[in-house]
Amino acid sequence: MGLTLDPKETRKALWGLLGDIPTPALPQAALISTRREAAYTLERFTFTNGVGDIVYGYLILPHDIDYPAPAVLYHHEHGGKYPLGKDAAIRIRENGFAPGLGLAEAGFVVMAVDAYGFGQREHQGPAGERERGRETELSLFKHFLWQGKTLWGMMVHDDLSALAYLRSRPEVDAERIGAAGMSLGASRSTWVGALDESVKAVVPISQMTRYRDFADAGDLALHAIYYYVPGMLASGFDMEHIVAVTAPRHQLILTGDSDPLSPIAGIHAVMKHARAAYRELGAADKLEIVLYEGVAHAYLPAMVEAATEFFRRTL
Repeated sequence: MGLTLDPKETRKALWGLLGDIPTPALPQAALISTRREAAYTLERFTFTNGVGDIVYGYLILPHDIDYPAPAVLYHHEHGGKYPLGKDAAIRIRENGFAPGLGLAEAGFVVMAVDAYGFGQREHQGPAGERERGRETELSLFKHFLWQGKTLWGMMVHDDLSALAYLRSRPEVDAERIGAAGMSLGASRSTWVGALDESVKAVVPISQMTRYRDFADAGDLALHAIYYYVPGMLASGFDMEHIVAVTAPRHQLILTGDSDPLSPIAGIHAVMKHARAAYRELGAADKLEIVLYEGVAHAYLPAMVEAATEFFRRTL
């Protein structure tokens, strides 16, 4: 495929891969609770996602900043950490950071929601309380396939709905919104940035390669079932097209060069194509990558700091 694919046609093709999912729209969110901390206020909210399921989320509103302010939609990772979900934004991680609170401290409004099977949605599958975590995830994958949907499509749908809610908040400057996350959260950020132009800056962390290169490596067990989009390899599209369609908006890719979930040959292929697409649009300086030598699938303190500094520069 050429570099200058029509963005509307590319997005249409990507939507087609996601299955028969409802069109994301501004949800009717309900405020559940408000908790004031020393440096921020934490709102808990819910909304219904168009297929009858409840999405649970946090909104972090920093104190002592000027509103409306820039904002980041923060996407949690997988790693089998099903109970964690959106708490990934506010809990101090193994790397010593609570990424969402760090972004709030830097002056950003931050939103995070639970993906299907995570956090308060661990039992949100066909079997309800009888299943949790991995079992819920697998059952949802099967359930949505029977309906002509995909689990990945519904995850992205919920993130796009959360994005619409984030844009609608009076505390948020809707022209200065970014998306970030690690692993599963990186893929969520990349797809959300590609499908919705209201995202002005994207930071995928420790998940970036071509689907084809990952498939060719043969280590399919390394990714959970959410990652497998039906028809992806037969579609003619791959990650380089998803990254390229975000041009000319800002992107910073942070990943290790030894991550088995992101084969390095696929990273280079993505960057070669996407850089050329960015150059064609006169935006070569808006696509950046940092490869961490000898690093596998990791969430380094340096990655958290680089993402925060990137958003300071671009939003």
